[in-house]
Order: sequence, then C-alpha cells, then structure tokens
Amino acid sequence: MDIDVPVLRVSNLRVRYGNKVAVDGISFQVQPGEVYGLLGPNGAGKTSTIKAVVNLVDYEGEVDLMGMGRPRGELLNHVGAVLETPALLEALTVKEFLELVASVRGVDGRRIEALVQAFGLSEHLGSYIATLSQGNKQRVAIVSALMHRPRLLVLDEPFNALDVKSARILKEVIQNHRREGGAVLFSTHVMEIAERICDRIGILNEGRLVMEGTTRSIIEQARAGSLEEAFLRAIHAEEEVREIAEAL
Repeated sequence: MDIDVPVLRVSNLRVRYGNKVAVDGISFQVQPGEVYGLLGPNGAGKTSTIKAVVNLVDYEGEVDLMGMGRPRGELLNHVGAVLETPALLEALTVKEFLELVASVRGVDGRRIEALVQAFGLSEHLGSYIATLSQGNKQRVAIVSALMHRPRLLVLDEPFNALDVKSARILKEVIQNHRREGGAVLFSTHVMEIAERICDRIGILNEGRLVMEGTTRSIIEQARAGSLEEAFLRAIHAEEEVREIAEAL
C-alpha cells in the first residue's frame, strides 16, 4: 500500500433518515499510523458516520478505503468494526461465532486463542452469546474485529461496558495497530481517552464537522484550557453547562 494514500478518505458525506439530516457534508481523512477520534454530543452524527464508513447505511458523498473505492465486498476484509450495539449472532456460542468469523476471514486458530486469552473470554467459549453480559458481548465483538489484523479499525464507543483491564488491553492494541501502520477511526464521549490516544480529533455537532486538529491545536483554536473546555465551546454548550450548574 502507498503510504501517501489515506487508509480512509471521507468526502462531503451526507446521511439522511427520511427528512432528517444526520450527517451534513463532512470531510476528513485517516492516514496510515493514525488514530482519528470523532467527538460530539448525542445525536451529532458520530454513529451515522461510522455506519456509512462500513457501508451499513445509504449515504451521499464519497467513502474511499485505501484508494480502492467504497468499502464493500472483499474490500471490507481490510476493515475491523465494533459498533455501538455489537452485531453478534446470539444463537451461537462464543466459540461457534468466533470460528465462523475466522472461517470467513481466513484466520488460523492461534490468532483467535491469543485474543480470547487476552480479553478473558476462555471461560465463556461454551456460553451462548445471548446469555452474556454487555461487557462480555463487547469483548467478543472486539476479538472478532481484531482477529484478521485489518488495515482500518472502526470503533464506535468501544470502551462501553469494558472492565478496567480489558479497556487497558484495548488501548494497548490500538497503539500497537497504529505503530504497525494501521489506522483507527473511533468515537468516544470520554475526553481523557481521546486526549490520550488520538493523533487528531474531529468534533461533530448537529451533523457538521465544527473543529478538527490535534488535541493541542483544538485547545488553541478554542482558546481553552483543556480538551473538555474546547469541546464545550465548539458545540456552544459552555454557557448552558454553567447556567445549569448554577441553578442546581
């Protein structure tokens, strides 16, 4: 792969649900070896953007993976995705589901075994996915997304319901993926996580990309003292938060 070609390029993306515009003409790129974070309040368009990237919703504009066009068919084998609501076959056991994904991805058992052990799923292999806690379902989704070493990891609120150990392992996996030249697109509500692991950040509000850059440049653009403060200024919520706090 040409290192000058973005792993992901999104141009003038629009996602509509009937008359509602969820994503309104946003553009951004994710380069090899880069972690790009999408921040925004609920309803800002983060999940709709991610669903468009993995071809789960209709959209206008362009989504290009590695200079090879829209991610679909075999090209999606270069993507590993964890959605906010994990897409799992709940009638299968954990072992059956992971073996099914591995057969589709062409992954050998050693890779699965290493990930299962890393994320503490060994004791749950015989359990039906429908019976798992939300945290364990999230770990199954993460293992299935990582097993084929994708070029692009797409993670929608991936730290939801994870225990401290699993969250730390995922952070390390993201950094290793980045060091190996892979790319990561992920959304989060947690400013500390975004500040710690993102190379660049895009802030969405009402479907539009209102600010983009490194953590430091965003703080400077917003003339703020922290990423949290910059975020609140970018979405015009700082004064509202202050008024609410004073009224309590």
